Amino acid sequence: MKVFLDSAQVSSWSLPSGCPAIAGVTTNPSLVLQAGLPVTLATYLQLIQAAGAHAMAELMLQLPSNQVAQALQWLAPLQETAVKAKVQLTIKLPCHADWLPCIQAVQQTGQAILLTGLSNPVQLLWAQSLKAQYVAPYVGRLVADGRDVWPLMQACVAVQAHGPALLAASIKSPDVLSRLIACGAAAVTLPPASLAAWAGDALTDTAMAQFDRDVAASLKQFG
Repeated sequence: MKVFLDSAQVSSWSLPSGCPAIAGVTTNPSLVLQAGLPVTLATYLQLIQAAGAHAMAELMLQLPSNQVAQALQWLAPLQETAVKAKVQLTIKLPCHADWLPCIQAVQQTGQAILLTGLSNPVQLLWAQSLKAQYVAPYVGRLVADGRDVWPLMQACVAVQAHGPALLAASIKSPDVLSRLIACGAAAVTLPPASLAAWAGDALTDTAMAQFDRDVAASLKQFG
């Protein structure tokens, strides 16, 4: 499973020891705003350059508007900068019919896309028909809405061999992450804080403390 960082805060991209290898970074306009940055082409170009400087293999950027002219205006410099930075670029676009002209225009340039916000199986089939490279359901939001997310996750996994790969987002607990690993999700995206927090565990700490006590007791008894 690939693990992506869900953050536009470049200073948070360096993780503590114990975290898994990171495939890259995903962002969207909300994350850019949370990072205190404007949602502009200049910001996106800086993020690509930062990804290259951090040796991130991949970067997923969400376009802010479904206007085809703007999408194509942004796309050329984004692609050029990604090539120079040696970063594989994926463009994120909402999984919504209003975005279809933009989706098709981006795809016609040969650009890989991720359809984000996918929430039901009909949308999955639509994304598959469009030959998207990734789909990204917001797992936490779906759970908060009272839905059983696992049939949809299993459907996403079932089409991965010939359809879009599943990149699960909005993961709120290690248990959900475990189930995504178990069901075969291709990728997940997590905030850096979650990865850092889940890199350790109180039960592991307790076991280590017990080992230390037993080593000391053994040396005292047999030393």
